[in-house]
Amino acid sequence: MTDFSQSKTKENLARAFAAECQDGARYQFIAKDAKQNQFNYISTVLKMLAKNEMAHAKMFYQYLIDNLQNSSSNVNIEAGFPFKPSELKSSLKEASLVEEYEANNIYPSFAKIAKDEGFAEIAKMFLQVAEVEKVHAQKLAALAEMYSKKSLYKSQNPKQFECSNCGHREYKKQAWKTCPLCNYPQGYVIINFEE
Repeated sequence: MTDFSQSKTKENLARAFAAECQDGARYQFIAKDAKQNQFNYISTVLKMLAKNEMAHAKMFYQYLIDNLQNSSSNVNIEAGFPFKPSELKSSLKEASLVEEYEANNIYPSFAKIAKDEGFAEIAKMFLQVAEVEKVHAQKLAALAEMYSKKSLYKSQNPKQFECSNCGHREYKKQAWKTCPLCNYPQGYVIINFEE
């Protein structure tokens, strides 16, 4: 097993921590934009993704703390991090591409390095996070497509629309503009992005 303080895995954990923190912050920014544009449910989804990213960051951080012990606590890293506009119109698609890249390239690569260096538990964690990032990428891509096609609240066939505030449900081709039960605006309708 490679000495953790001299390992590439140490650097990869630090890079992953920084990336997840940035992803979490970016989703908070996009969520704010979504809420300002009356897309409250999309804002809720983005806040959940931000929470997931911060949970990943915490895991990476904890592995670093646990394994660095008495060695230097400063880990120098060099990595590129995406900086894109945070308005809803372009951000959903951009974020899906970042998540997809992390899932298919970054984390599998980090996992291989960790495994090769003898850190099987860290390798497993990187692969598990990659699976979560794949789901994030799919959700964001689906939301981006529906948003661009203006089909967030429309369907070719009747489907269930549900208010995220009061739980009111109806089967129809288009969601209500205002919930008939609680009078919340359309932006509170739960968006099913797996259809």
